[in-house]
Amino acid sequence: MDVLENTKSEKKFFDQAHNTKETPLAWLILQIASIWLISDIGYYTFLPTLGFTGGFTANPFAITVYYLFWLAITVFTFWNIYREWETIESKRISTYIFLLVGSAVVVFYFTYILPNFPAISWDKVIKPPSELLLATPWYFLPKSIDILMQQLLVVAMVLSFSFQKYSLRAVSIWSAILFGGAHLFLIFGGKTALYVTVFTVSASLAGLFFPYLILRVKNGFIYSYFLHWSFYAVVIILAHLIFKA
Repeated sequence: MDVLENTKSEKKFFDQAHNTKETPLAWLILQIASIWLISDIGYYTFLPTLGFTGGFTANPFAITVYYLFWLAITVFTFWNIYREWETIESKRISTYIFLLVGSAVVVFYFTYILPNFPAISWDKVIKPPSELLLATPWYFLPKSIDILMQQLLVVAMVLSFSFQKYSLRAVSIWSAILFGGAHLFLIFGGKTALYVTVFTVSASLAGLFFPYLILRVKNGFIYSYFLHWSFYAVVIILAHLIFKA
């Protein structure tokens, strides 16, 4: 009996320590923004003080561990939100085909496309290029974890609005504003105005689609993640074609 009561007490404490669908929307959004912002600040300021400079490609394992830490923080913070998520799951063959084909494309990208990009021609007098131009397959090890963390933050944001009975259209607009706006912080990482503009506009457009995928599409989180991941793969291809020697 005591064990049962202790278990109930622990569950009650766990629930109280986490967000729920009754948590005020403004407080949830503030937490989401804080995790995003602090993780970015840590990447641009804390990691370099430890000697991890050069970005994802130069320090794939250290940065992977760093974003795994923030991934764990995200899951812990919004666990009850995810637990109340009424996902639309499907075991249709089309989902497995998508995963199989998607995985094959990723392997082909890493083993053939990325290693055979044309060489980059860059005037070093102007400004060092974005690390996307120097990306190797190792770039995507930490980037995949970073994207997963961001996607879970997006899920927490979308569900927070949905729990408050916002329409899908309203959720999509807020998603575009907040997800796109979060990329404006790239300017503090020394990125050029053009770089920040391209990523902010692209993120805003993607933010319009994420809520529909997450709330209405069967296994939509998988598609949302692959959409996000594919953006970086395509940007790297375009960058090498534009700046080829």
